[in-house]
Amino acid sequence: WDFLILFFCLPVVIFNEITKKRLLGDVSCRIVPFMEVSSLGVTTFSLCALGIDRFHAATSPQASTRPIEQCQSIIAKLAVIWVGSMTLSVPEILLWQLAQDTSPVSGVMTEYCTMKPSSNLPESVYSLVLTYQNARMWWYFGCYFCLPILFTISCQLVTRRIRSTEKKSECRGTKHGQCESHLNCTIIALTIIYGLCTTPENVCNIVVAYMSPDMSKRTLDLLNLINQFFLFFKCSVTPVLLLCLCRPLGQAFMDCCCCCCEGCGPDTASSEGSTDSKLKTEMSSSIFFDKPRETPPPLLTLGTPC
Repeated sequence: WDFLILFFCLPVVIFNEITKKRLLGDVSCRIVPFMEVSSLGVTTFSLCALGIDRFHAATSPQASTRPIEQCQSIIAKLAVIWVGSMTLSVPEILLWQLAQDTSPVSGVMTEYCTMKPSSNLPESVYSLVLTYQNARMWWYFGCYFCLPILFTISCQLVTRRIRSTEKKSECRGTKHGQCESHLNCTIIALTIIYGLCTTPENVCNIVVAYMSPDMSKRTLDLLNLINQFFLFFKCSVTPVLLLCLCRPLGQAFMDCCCCCCEGCGPDTASSEGSTDSKLKTEMSSSIFFDKPRETPPPLLTLGTPC
């Protein structure tokens, strides 16, 4: 979803700021806020799911032998996160619409997006969208800011408490403990990046809600642009952070890039190199994702029988 934000929303916003014309017209006015709010929902619910996963890993009686999660289960969770986030963002499509105004400085007709429900909506839908507009600021603050941060902090505190009480347990080896600490640091780093990038938007929303009559339209547009670029910064930093901190994912990504650049030839050297890299990735991922350890293969006898 971060890549969708960068490849679709970012060019539309830049084009609008340069030309003062809305790319794709009324469609972009509705789709861009929908995708941006969906991005906040995807990140929020993903952090909550990761926190629950770390909690289960900490409370599992045999964490080192916990089997790896099935692909169907992971896809089902991702589907719930994405569909739920998009469903909660549907009011954004009905809330925004394209408007035109003449600039007092240049006298040129400019297009901008305004937060105003269309009067052509059915009465019941119009009242729901209007209620969403009135509660939008606190919904943002409570669901998309407080929920992931408080959820992550609570899961980390409970996990640390459990680990401190079971520090001398024999079922948790040194490598497994280091792996769990690395995963917890990754989730904390993702939460910190998300919190830092969403704090300006929530502060601006609260300030604008109580001081909007005293602010000019140009100031409000500037604040909205700053908030959007903080979101773009979050979407660009998060994948890089994941690739750097999650070593198996980064190794797999680099293998795919090398395969696309050099070509997948049938030569022996490349096949041996790919086999070695695949073996390293599997070994690291087996440690990183709590895969049950298998018995190592027997060592081959080298040299003569003597």
